[in-house]
Amino acid sequence: MTSFFENRAGIAAPAEIVWEVLYDIENWSQWNPLYPEVQGNVRIGETLTLKQILPGGEEEVLRPRITEWVPHSHIYWHMSWMGGLVRAQRYFEIEAVTETGSIFANGEVFRGLLGPYVGNRLQRRLRAGYKLMGDAMRDRAQALWIERGGKPLITE
Repeated sequence: MTSFFENRAGIAAPAEIVWEVLYDIENWSQWNPLYPEVQGNVRIGETLTLKQILPGGEEEVLRPRITEWVPHSHIYWHMSWMGGLVRAQRYFEIEAVTETGSIFANGEVFRGLLGPYVGNRLQRRLRAGYKLMGDAMRDRAQALWIERGGKPLITE
């Protein structure tokens, strides 16, 4: 049994730009409202220390372990609580749609005997937090793309 929550944001910037913003965790504090503080490196087996602030929730320190990362594609991390009764796989994925457009997905899968229960209890705040991060990634990547001479998305 699992519980799954995800946000997908369309971004008018190449996937390489989105990856650059995602991979540079030392600078997440400049744009990421969900994880305003992060320490560690993106390496398999590395444990990060980060501050998470979910909308309507209190500040919480998390220590996830990086389980997988592929440049220009994704980063996955894992956490468990209560002796493994709650296990969570957090993910950040980038999909190139065109040469200058991409999709950034960020979400989490809860597993374990109590995982779905915990995920469902946090559902509203998790969804809101993932949307905040997706919107902030979109804004940051598009601004970086324009700074580097890319064409802005035209809306009318």
